[in-house]
Amino acid sequence: MKRLFNYRFLLLLVGYALCISLLYSCSKDDDNDTADTYSSNSNDTNEEPALGRLEMPRVKGGNSVVLVHKTNDSYDVNYCVEWDKDKKAQRWSAYQLNSALCAHNTTRYKSDDNQYPNDPLIHTADRLSEDYIYGSGFDHGHLCPSADRLYSYMANYQTFFLTNMQPQYSNFNGSNKNASVNERSPWYRLEGQVRSWANSTTTEMLYVVKGGTIEDHQIIKRIGGKLIVPKYFFVALLLKNEQGYKAVGFWMEHVDSYAEKLPLANYAVNIRQLERLTGIDFFCNLPDDTEEHVETLPIENVKRAWGL
Repeated sequence: MKRLFNYRFLLLLVGYALCISLLYSCSKDDDNDTADTYSSNSNDTNEEPALGRLEMPRVKGGNSVVLVHKTNDSYDVNYCVEWDKDKKAQRWSAYQLNSALCAHNTTRYKSDDNQYPNDPLIHTADRLSEDYIYGSGFDHGHLCPSADRLYSYMANYQTFFLTNMQPQYSNFNGSNKNASVNERSPWYRLEGQVRSWANSTTTEMLYVVKGGTIEDHQIIKRIGGKLIVPKYFFVALLLKNEQGYKAVGFWMEHVDSYAEKLPLANYAVNIRQLERLTGIDFFCNLPDDTEEHVETLPIENVKRAWGL
């Protein structure tokens, strides 16, 4: 009877391991933050090696440029932005996050003269001539949040560049402090959840892409007839741990108030669905088989894998 019990216990362990493996995808590039196996849709890294990082979406090209912000510290690349020179708006900000990058070694950048500086990497002709968010009634909505970059002064300062901003309603951004923290917007709660996932002792790296929609059919209006106000905001996440990779997307309508507090699971989509909604090819530098698996997993499996 004891031997039979041991066999049954062993079968249960094997079954549990198989269930977990269905939620993750393993790859041979576990020791690097760039893909080293075949990917048919990866970015060209000849001119800029940072385009091969795992958080980087497929670059749109044309009249869009990628701005790679570096801090000259041990982490080198702080975050990257794809900037549309025609629309004079950002398509996304992408960066890495883990417990080390979540360290609090500085305070939030503050300036009496220039709180939201122009990005030194973008030519004057390729940006708006003034800060149209200021005085508009909208918040300066960070895409790479200040709270995600407190490990150094320079890393935090760079998050305040206007190229990392999108205009957001204060209720959406979570700056409306009339509400308690637990009642603030889903976007605010999601940003906190992202940091919680990154800080987990089992997380090796969390690859983050965030943005607002800027195509004409997905905008609310243009401030001053120029600056785009997105109708939707999105987040794409790829998490790496000892089991492999898992991914999840979030899609939120940009609204001025929320009638009720909804769980974050209500906004979750798989990455393939987020790609259809945004027109962006996320995590293109993953090996093809890994990318296909983590991006197409049914949403109920995705929610279970992320504890949503």
